[in-house]
Amino acid sequence: MTRKIIIDCDPGIDDAIAILIALFDPRVEVLAITATAGTVEAQQATRNVTALVNHLDPARYPRIGTATPSENAPVLDDSHLNGPEGLGECRFEASGRQHPTPSEKIISELVHQHPDAITLVCLGPLTNLARLIRREPSAIPLINNIVISGGSIGYPGNATTIAERNMFFDAQSAAEVFASATTKSLVPLDVTEEVLFGVDLLEHLPSKFSKAGDLLHKMLPFAFRTAHQKLGRELIPLYDATTMLSVMEPELFEWEGMAGKVETKGELTRGATVFDQRLRREWPMNMEVAVEVDVDEAQAAITRSLKYAGQKT
Repeated sequence: MTRKIIIDCDPGIDDAIAILIALFDPRVEVLAITATAGTVEAQQATRNVTALVNHLDPARYPRIGTATPSENAPVLDDSHLNGPEGLGECRFEASGRQHPTPSEKIISELVHQHPDAITLVCLGPLTNLARLIRREPSAIPLINNIVISGGSIGYPGNATTIAERNMFFDAQSAAEVFASATTKSLVPLDVTEEVLFGVDLLEHLPSKFSKAGDLLHKMLPFAFRTAHQKLGRELIPLYDATTMLSVMEPELFEWEGMAGKVETKGELTRGATVFDQRLRREWPMNMEVAVEVDVDEAQAAITRSLKYAGQKT
C-alpha cells in the first residue's frame, strides 16, 4: 500500500537527494514538499524546492509550501558545504509561483483531508511543525507519524561540538516538537553517520542525460569535494536519504523507545538532544529512536533508488 507523505525540508544537497528518491519511489506518494529555512535562508529554500520539482518533472506534482524565516534562527547557514544557493553546482532560473501558501498551512490542509494517513518527514529544522502546534493544535492528532532527521544520542554534533544542525538552527521549535503529543520517530547522527559513501558512488549514478542523473552529477561531486576540502572527509553521509529510507524500509533499522528533550538555553549546548537513560527514568517516553542500521543494505538500497529515479526521468 502506498504511504502518503509530506516532506518538510531545507534543500540542501542532502535534502535534494531525499526528495529525488521519494518522488519516484512507488512505495510513497509525496503529497507536498514544504520548505523551511536552515541550510539556506527561507526564500532560497522555497526557490530550491520549486526548482527541484520543476526540473525532475514527476508524474504527479506535489504541492509546495513557502518557507518563512524562523524567529529564533542563529546567524548561520550551511553554504560552505552546499554552495551559495544550496544545491552545489546546480543553477536554476527563478520560477515565480502564483498564490504562495505558507508551509504550515499546507500541512494543516492536507492532514485534515487525509486524517491519520500522512507521515510527515522532517528533513530540516522543525520550525513549520512547531508553528502548526502553536497555531492549530487540533491538526496535530491528525498526523499519523512524524519522522525526524536530526539530533544525536552520543555522537558529536555537526553544527557545534554537541548539537546536530537541524536541532541547533531552531532549538526552541525542536524542543516544542519533542514535547508535543505526537507519534515521533527520530533518525539521529548516531545512525545516519554510519551510512557512508565514497566517490565510487559517482560510478553508480544514473546517466547524466536523465533529469535525475543531471542533478546528481552536479551536486554529488561538489559534495565530495567540499567535504574533503572543508572537513577532511573522504566518505560522506547522506543524512536525509537515510532518513527517507527509514520511512520506506523501517525493517533495516533497530528502534528503541526513548525519552528525549532539546536544550534551548545553554551557551555551549544550544540544540543538544538529551535522553533520560537512567536506570529509573523520570521523563516520559516520547519517541522511538533508530539506534542501529544494516549499513550494507542501506547503502545498496539508496544506490538502487538513485538508479531507479534515473530510469523514471
